Amino acid sequence: MNQYVTGAVIRELREKNHLTQSELAEKLCVSDKTVSKWETAKGYPDISLLESIAKVFGISVTELISGNAVSNANVSANMMRSKFYVCPVCGNIIHSMGEAVIHCHGVLLTPSQPEETDEKHKIFIEGVEDEYYVRIEHEMTKSHYISFAAALSPDHIQMLKLYPEGNPEARFKMNGVKKIFFYCNRDGLFFVDVIKAIDGKESAYDDAEERRKLEQAAKMLFG
Repeated sequence: MNQYVTGAVIRELREKNHLTQSELAEKLCVSDKTVSKWETAKGYPDISLLESIAKVFGISVTELISGNAVSNANVSANMMRSKFYVCPVCGNIIHSMGEAVIHCHGVLLTPSQPEETDEKHKIFIEGVEDEYYVRIEHEMTKSHYISFAAALSPDHIQMLKLYPEGNPEARFKMNGVKKIFFYCNRDGLFFVDVIKAIDGKESAYDDAEERRKLEQAAKMLFG
């Protein structure tokens, strides 16, 4: 049973938590002989005990049955460490604040690696009252489109699903936002840093007003 907790894992966790077999047995309402049987591979704990065992050791049931004594490194994670997983089969979008093992449609997903925006993936951000109006310069066809956009601050994430043949734009509360991400279904994940002060005023990011005037002028010249 390679997908079940082993005696070696229980013993390692017990010793790490400075518990004797008797102390662990008392916490689980079993006999110390029962714990000894587990640790010597002469038996397995009943499935009904897994949650209690995990709770005693301060880990999740998933970590317990993984066969590894894993410390939860995600407790101190914040939204700026967010990872985005996109299923290549169904397009499902999964967000994680830290390390995770994600499967979808039988596929082990790896987190998308964000790249800085480029000429083919331009983003314009304007401050309007207490919001950011975000517009992405990108086609939105059935085969090539922006799948989602997200705004991240250290303790908040705002996420908007976008659809083919829709408008690649979004509005996000300023709310301490530091980075904005968006996902192209062909080219992957992109991000931009919101580098100007976020103070709730009607101020534009990266000279958006000037950009808008240039765009308008270009449309008049080139149609």
